Amino acid sequence: MAKEHTLLSTEIVNRGVESSGPDAGSPTFSVRVRRRLPDFLQSVNLKYVKLGYHYMISHGIYLMTLPVLIVIFGAEIGSLSKEQLLQKVWEEASYDLATVLAFFAVLVFTISLYITSRPRPVYLIDFACYLPPEENKVSKEEFITLARKSGKFDEASLAFQSRILKSSGVGNETYMPPSVFAPGVNCATMKEGRAETSAAMFAALDELFEKCRVRPKDVSVLVVNCSLFNPTPSLSAMIVNHYKMRGNILSYNLGGMGCSAGIIAIDLARDMLQANPGGYAVVVSTEAVSFTWYTGKRRSMLIPNCFFRSGCSAVLLSNRRTDFRRAKYSLEHIVRTHKGADERSFRSVYQEEDEERIKGLSISRDLLEVGGHALKANITTLGPLVLPFSEQILFFAALLYRHLFPTKQSAATPSASTNAPYIPDYKRAFEHFCMHAASREVLDHLQQNLDLTDANLEASHAVLHRFGNISSSSIWYELAYLESKGKVRAGDRVWQLAFGSGFKCNSAVWRAVRRVRKPTRSPWLGSIDRYPVGN
Repeated sequence: MAKEHTLLSTEIVNRGVESSGPDAGSPTFSVRVRRRLPDFLQSVNLKYVKLGYHYMISHGIYLMTLPVLIVIFGAEIGSLSKEQLLQKVWEEASYDLATVLAFFAVLVFTISLYITSRPRPVYLIDFACYLPPEENKVSKEEFITLARKSGKFDEASLAFQSRILKSSGVGNETYMPPSVFAPGVNCATMKEGRAETSAAMFAALDELFEKCRVRPKDVSVLVVNCSLFNPTPSLSAMIVNHYKMRGNILSYNLGGMGCSAGIIAIDLARDMLQANPGGYAVVVSTEAVSFTWYTGKRRSMLIPNCFFRSGCSAVLLSNRRTDFRRAKYSLEHIVRTHKGADERSFRSVYQEEDEERIKGLSISRDLLEVGGHALKANITTLGPLVLPFSEQILFFAALLYRHLFPTKQSAATPSASTNAPYIPDYKRAFEHFCMHAASREVLDHLQQNLDLTDANLEASHAVLHRFGNISSSSIWYELAYLESKGKVRAGDRVWQLAFGSGFKCNSAVWRAVRRVRKPTRSPWLGSIDRYPVGN
């Protein structure tokens, strides 16, 4: 019971002055109880720590053997003077030249074999983000006005959406397709879906190909992700047809994977490039807002209306070594966590029909708690791969002490555990954070539990305010924000973190290979100087 109590938060809500009844004329209040994000300081699942170290050792075994070889070789060489070393080399070479040549041949062969057998680095050449037309811009006030004029909502549903918008963190310059507000028309049609997605995808791809000076026929791998709209032929086939791409292109279309599908698509593209080296891969991430639009009365299904907005991103990847000079970033790690085995996690974001058979996306009240557990598993796995050695030592020592000397928690003060594990400082592992801009409440909980500063989440809050929740493409709009601010320098590490239905939490880590100059084409041109909002 005490553990359950720590996952709840209370909020006193002023309901205004009572207009009728025995309490007419007096102010009324209500207490709202909701679940909050789990406190990471109270529990760390040891199996995810083991998984992270397993990844680190599997991919870095040479880091353990190389120092030993260097110490042995150094001790041998260090015992000789410079003259003795040269004399010894000359004597050995003159004594048996064939042995020396054979040794160097084996050494060259071994080094060549190692270089050719190791996975090629994956570079991010550039990316583009779609900026919808000005006529699609909708303020919060216009949102309610247009929704009322459409005749699809009753006053109670409009009032609920208005309250959600006020505390959502979404600003007054987000974009929505006009079809969702068309009176008496079902906006979720195949025609409207194709029109919405093709406008976004083709605009982003046109900009990407122009910026990178790459022809569509040069692309060997194409991965498209869109969660709710999955027509036949697929969205990836629409792109192949529009740009007349090559006939042997490896084309993939990911559906139903939520807002974290962008990182899954990057992971798939990376694997395809490793299996087919020397090519280009394009990843397109988008969402059809008209297919997330809900016109019923169930409140859990009205929430997505208030957050989801139009957006699309297109990313060009390459594993050609010659592309290092013009690439912006190199991909270092991808860590994926899936909590679908748990029933509450599986149903936390669920597409279904309501009592009136109106289709929509239902958001569970357990979403924050479910997302918190997925996040905890993901960052615990990611930690050993990215954290500096000093942080790992502190974390491991605290974790070991906690298991060797457990102490009982008090029922009265369950959060005052003296043996809570040390949570590493992820600010020492990354210079930039691109957290999925789902809602202001989610970002606030992330900041609190990861001990991040306002500056760390500046890009996420800016994207939420300027563009809303643009699903899987939001992490690219956030990276575009950082570039437009001129904050990305050579060697900087960028952490992209996204959540998705299922329930999934995925991380991608990039390292800037050079200083990234302010882009001349960006969705932030004309508005970047207004952010952060506090300014």
